[in-house]
Amino acid sequence: MSRITRLAFGVIAAVIAVVAVLMLRAEADRPGTETPSADAPATLTNSALVRPNSHRLTDPADSRVTVVEFLDFECEACRDAFPAVERLRGEYGDRVTFVLRYFPIPSHINGELAARAVEAAAQQGKLVPMYQKMYETQAAWGEKTESQRAVFVGFATELGLDIARFEHDLDAPGTAERVRADRTDGMKSGVRGTPTFFVNGTKFSGAPSYEALKAAIDEELS
Repeated sequence: MSRITRLAFGVIAAVIAVVAVLMLRAEADRPGTETPSADAPATLTNSALVRPNSHRLTDPADSRVTVVEFLDFECEACRDAFPAVERLRGEYGDRVTFVLRYFPIPSHINGELAARAVEAAAQQGKLVPMYQKMYETQAAWGEKTESQRAVFVGFATELGLDIARFEHDLDAPGTAERVRADRTDGMKSGVRGTPTFFVNGTKFSGAPSYEALKAAIDEELS
């Protein structure tokens, strides 16, 4: 084999290696995918998943089951799971604690901004309405390459929020830090994609359909 041929094969091998690394990184960020973490145990204590200030969509006094969802408002798989979560909240809200944790995927242009918008709305007592509106309208604003800030401010107007306060909170360092803190907790807990659910500290596997999540909840309630 000539020296030129050996060099050509070497260059081709290097290119293939680089492409493989880039594909693995993209797969880790793709919504609806998960990369197992060797550092995260199969079952975590709820204190590792739920902070005192974590957003509880339901919070019954005698709850024996806690369902935690790490989500991204621009994630299509999260939007697909949303109706199941809403149905389960309606059926089990008096017995089960449902917790929302932010986990915006870096490849989504407006994922982090959407999380900050929901957090800003939460500071005016409108967490659930803004959370619902994000998913109900995702098809209109998701996957855009430009900022959807004006759209989110429009949502705040529709919900009757104080817009000056909303925009201030949207840009406040503390709001961004809250979103980052949730994502950091998720990474430490083995979350690598969205949506990721934990039922009483056990990471839920498989498609998060209504039937599958219901079965996991019923097992913990039994």
